[in-house]
Amino acid sequence: MKSETMNFALILFVLLVVSAALWVADHFVFRKRRTPDAKEPLWVEYGASFFPVILIVFVLRSFLVEPFKIPSGSMIPTLLVGDFIAVNKFTYGIRLPVLNKKIIEIGTPQRGDVVVFRYPPDPSLDYIKRVVGLPGDRVAYLNKRLTINGQPVARERRGDYFDVERMFYTPRHVEKLGEVEHAMLIEDDAPAFVPHVLQFPQRDKCLYNAEGVVCDVPSGHYFVMGDNRDNSQDSRVWGFVPDENLVGRAFFVWFNFSDLKRIGGFR
Repeated sequence: MKSETMNFALILFVLLVVSAALWVADHFVFRKRRTPDAKEPLWVEYGASFFPVILIVFVLRSFLVEPFKIPSGSMIPTLLVGDFIAVNKFTYGIRLPVLNKKIIEIGTPQRGDVVVFRYPPDPSLDYIKRVVGLPGDRVAYLNKRLTINGQPVARERRGDYFDVERMFYTPRHVEKLGEVEHAMLIEDDAPAFVPHVLQFPQRDKCLYNAEGVVCDVPSGHYFVMGDNRDNSQDSRVWGFVPDENLVGRAFFVWFNFSDLKRIGGFR
């Protein structure tokens, strides 16, 4: 998922500061100078009066829940193109708006969590993937089989998934990561090796070969993958997600214009 939300957060913050300044000026200075029957000036009507609304939106979006839209198919079948999802902003700690600096520790990602994060190669973009490896884990994805710390991750074939856009059937599996069971897609005829690997920080902790990749997840970082395993640009390609890049945990589909049955789905 890609969406340039940092600029919006900054714009919202600037609007909050400006409207707050106008509200304070009117409330403590100019309102006292107006007669009771005087009409409010335009700067009060369209500036200061919006301060409470902007404040509520800013607090909700910065500390509680933020909406995102899914524009790509990397998380199919869990999340579909066009899903509008809600993201819990405080699950992994309270962070300062705009700066995204954690000030209160609350929790950490667990295997199986679907997380939104700042894309490491370009933090102005937001991505969404599933947490596979935690700090200190050895994650191996070889011949399309996932192993964590030497233990194969339980996986079971459950029919096929039909992609209506591609008019294509893909084998559907159910995998268990930690306490989370989730569906995923694996294309039998897609190559096992990882193409187009980028140069990323601590790349020396990953070993690539014709069968796939093995990575030792560094401290303070996470290894993430898409549920559409053969159609996802993820940690296999561009590396680990630092803790400071985390935005929150996705948990709810609140709308989809193309499929109203999607509303209320996910977990």
